[in-house]
Amino acid sequence: MAQLTINQRLDAEELLTTTRTVRKRLDLGRDVPIELVRECLEIALQAPNAGNGQSWHWVVVTDRTTRARIGELYRRAFEESYGSGGPATEPRTGDLARLKARWRVAESAAYLAKHMGEVPVLVVPCLRLLPGGLPGGNQAGLWGSLLPAAWSYMLAARTRGLGTAWTSLHLAYEGEVAELLGLPADVRQGALIPTAYYTGETFRPGARIPLGEVFHFDRW
Repeated sequence: MAQLTINQRLDAEELLTTTRTVRKRLDLGRDVPIELVRECLEIALQAPNAGNGQSWHWVVVTDRTTRARIGELYRRAFEESYGSGGPATEPRTGDLARLKARWRVAESAAYLAKHMGEVPVLVVPCLRLLPGGLPGGNQAGLWGSLLPAAWSYMLAARTRGLGTAWTSLHLAYEGEVAELLGLPADVRQGALIPTAYYTGETFRPGARIPLGEVFHFDRW
């Protein structure tokens, strides 16, 4: 394990409330040691999963050409979903606080779409399926065996000075990405997690809807 840093002294509550999606503050010019990524994945492997099946697999992409090709597919999927330009100007009317928050998210998402291929590490969490492929209907049980582990990876990255973002737009081109990565036919991708050192230290809890608006006791 790497030597402890100040970031690793975060208590659990601070870690859980200040691990943010990092897009514009990913350091695109600084390499990330693969050993650091492996440490985070070792922690991810302790996450709960159905029947302790541990059917997850983790593809860590550092090759410059492969990253660039995945980045291009991600950018294409983003533009098909949201357009190519992103927000033109910061909003100045209406519910200002909420509009500004949405504008900042849209702006940073567009930035990441443009630069995804430049992020030094791309992590693709995957699941190996049982015979028969993806089940029909609600797939919560299936993906519930992968998503907690992916979040554990992101939390572990935060303690090591690494920023991450949960993304999945590349799944519009899942087949093309699978071919790039040489994935077997029975392996499906769950997300794409760009990983890089982050810049700055101003992480704080995000603005959220009050609990009272989403809390239901005994029934809806």
